[in-house]
Amino acid sequence: MLETATALLLGHMLGDFTLQTSAMVADKARAKVLFIHVWIVLLASWLALGLAPAPWLLLLIGVSHFATDLAKQRYAARRFARGAAPGFAVFATDQAAHLAVIWLAANLWPGAWASGLWAQPALLAQLPSLARLPEAMAIASGLVATVWAGGYAVRELMSGLKLPADPETDTSLPRGGQLIGRLERLMILMLLLANQPDGIGLLIAAKSILRFNEIGKADDRRASEYVIIGTLGSFAWAISTAYGTNALLAALRGP
Repeated sequence: MLETATALLLGHMLGDFTLQTSAMVADKARAKVLFIHVWIVLLASWLALGLAPAPWLLLLIGVSHFATDLAKQRYAARRFARGAAPGFAVFATDQAAHLAVIWLAANLWPGAWASGLWAQPALLAQLPSLARLPEAMAIASGLVATVWAGGYAVRELMSGLKLPADPETDTSLPRGGQLIGRLERLMILMLLLANQPDGIGLLIAAKSILRFNEIGKADDRRASEYVIIGTLGSFAWAISTAYGTNALLAALRGP
């Protein structure tokens, strides 16, 4: 069952984050774009399962994903109409709903992984390393959840706190903050997977030193709070997803 859930998790992470473009996110209120997105999630999930013959499982994943995203889009539209951003709670609820369906599907069809190509005895005999493919999928899912999904999570967390940009004084690199956030979350994931949590303290200290001059120049309490909230949110997300990845790996490896 865990192998099925892990494969479905990877399909979801790839389809919802790395294979979903910014244009698709912006235009997902259109039914056609939403259908394309759902088909991408289904294809990624099916491939992760090794082309397993599990039509009812995939139907549950597809219908639930479509319904959840449609509800999220409609709620977000109402929020935007009132001049407010959807916020982190909407993002978290949406992802929790997807994960709950993945867990349900894995419990209803626990043998989906075993019926797929990657678990066939003949292939495993030729490629014994495939036996550890679920662990690789867990790490890949953790990578996407930490680096890419974390960017969406922190963005939604900060959506109501954005400072107005001044073109004359804003000297930051284009998308520089996004890249910094991805790198710091990747480093935290690597440190925790390597069982080196002490390195996180060094990372926090280094970023604090680099940010100190920027905050001092701003001479603005709002700017200071904005930087601190964003940094703590990014670190908290990365630490939680890293520990979740470690827990999944431990469950797959067994006692």
